[in-house]
Parts: sequence; C-alpha cells; structure tokens
Amino acid sequence: MSDVSVSLNKTAGVPDIAGGMASPGDFLALLKPRVMSLVIFTALVGLVRAPDHVHPVIAFTALLCIAVGAGAAGALNMWWDADIDAIMSRTARRPIPAGRITPGECLAFGLTLACFSVGVLGLLVNVLSAALLAFTIFFYVVIYTMWLKRSTPQNIVIGGASGAFPPMVAWAAASGSLSLEPILLVAIIFFWTPPHFWALALYRADDYARAGVPMLPVTAGGDETRRQILLYTLFLVPLAISPALIGYAGIAYAVVSTVTGAGMLWLAINVYRKRTGNDAVRAARKLFGFSILYLFLLFATLLVEAVIPGV
Repeated sequence: MSDVSVSLNKTAGVPDIAGGMASPGDFLALLKPRVMSLVIFTALVGLVRAPDHVHPVIAFTALLCIAVGAGAAGALNMWWDADIDAIMSRTARRPIPAGRITPGECLAFGLTLACFSVGVLGLLVNVLSAALLAFTIFFYVVIYTMWLKRSTPQNIVIGGASGAFPPMVAWAAASGSLSLEPILLVAIIFFWTPPHFWALALYRADDYARAGVPMLPVTAGGDETRRQILLYTLFLVPLAISPALIGYAGIAYAVVSTVTGAGMLWLAINVYRKRTGNDAVRAARKLFGFSILYLFLLFATLLVEAVIPGV
C-alpha cells in the first residue's frame, strides 16, 4: 500500500480576493444543493414514518432546519477544503477556488447557518432533534472534513455516518424519541455510502491523488477498492430488505428493495470483474449512477407506504 501525503497548505491555490463578487447562486452553491436535496428527502421519510402525528408547521420547521444545517455543513466543508478544491477538476469551479467568494465569507456564512438551524430547531421543535443536528454538523465538518478526509482511506466509511443521520434527526423532531426503525434507516444510508462514493473514486482516482486525498483507490489500488465495493454491497442489500422482513415496511417495499438490490449487486459484481480500460470506467459510472436511484427508490417506497396505507 502506497503512502499518500496529505500535508497541504490551507491557502495554496485559493485566490486572494476582496470579496463582493458573489451572486446569490454562488452562496446557493456553497450549500451543496444536490446533497441537500437528498438530506431533505431522507429526512422527510424519517418524519412521516415516525409514529406520532406532527403539526404541519412543526414538520416544515424541522425540515427547514435540517436542510439549513446540511447546507451549513456543506459551506464549512468548502471553506476547509478550498485548497484541494482548487486542485481537483471536479471542484475547481466552486465559488472559493473560482475567486467569487472569500474563505472568510464562506466561514461566516456556514457558521451563521449552523447556529440558526440548531437554535431554531431546539427552540421551536425539541432539544433532542437539535442536539442530533448539532452532532451531525460537527461530525461532518470536524470529524470527516478536518480529520478523516485527509488522514485515512476509511474517510468515507466513518465519515459517511454524518450523511446518514437526517432520518434520525427528523424522527426525533416528530416524536421526541428514538427507536429501532430510524436507526435502521441510518444503517442503510451508512452502508450505501462506501460503494456509492468508491465507485466515483475509481474513475476520479487521479483527481484525488493530485490533491493528496487518500481515497481507497489511491492508497490501496483499484482491485482492493472493487473488492470492498462488492463486500459492502453484499451486506447492504439484505440490510435494505430487512425493514420488510421485520414488519417495518410492507409488500411494496419488499418487492422494490429486492429487485433494486439485485440490480445493485449485479452492478457491483460487474465493477469487480471489469478492471481495465473503458469497460472498467463504464462499470464504475453505472454503479455510481444506479446507487443514487437505488437509495431514492428505497426511501420513496417507504414514503409512499406511509402516506398511502395498504400499498
């Protein structure tokens, strides 16, 4: 296993600008809207699956705070990672490396949103959900972004927990407590994250290597990454079916999770088998794209079953 240097100058490659060049779209980009949309969706499922009825105003407030908290974490991530974002082709056009927003502006923006989201959730909903949201932001920014991302190839495995927490935060907002079901939802997202991101990392390995980020394909190579993707998928698929097996989900979810799980497993096997050339890149891209659809369909089915009883 090769060593990857992760000692990066936090200001290298980041434009020194006076600020004031940003548009509203630039500040929206700091929130990572694609990630935020997934957070809102999985949180909505946690909210409607909770056993207690929640007032629509409280539900809206909870979802808004969770969304803003996710955006705050994204902005703080971009603030800390501005140096490597400037190096990687996938992220070079982000507002800070592109010179449209200063790191200081991004830091202030992120901290303001974080305090707002946690404070409002605690005051208007309940303390448990606010504490969980605060921990989620802390975990993503400090544990994942500042520590794990540049220090270990297991960064996505451990750090992925932060992206898995929103359904649990929403469940706590609706019920004021926790149970096995939201923990199971968290576990599904947690074990989905490594095969999802490692598939991306397989065909972006040069980008990560150039930036000094020790993603698994960089430190352990493509073959080991493919093996890990397959192992995690083998664990993920039955885990994702389990809500139907233990009575937390219905027939529709059982069918969807089984069929899409078979597709996920087949694509993971395809990635494991195809290791060179364009075939390997296409296999990794297909798995990455399908993994997004897979998670969406799982949670969409849970949502439909909650909204339309008997489906």
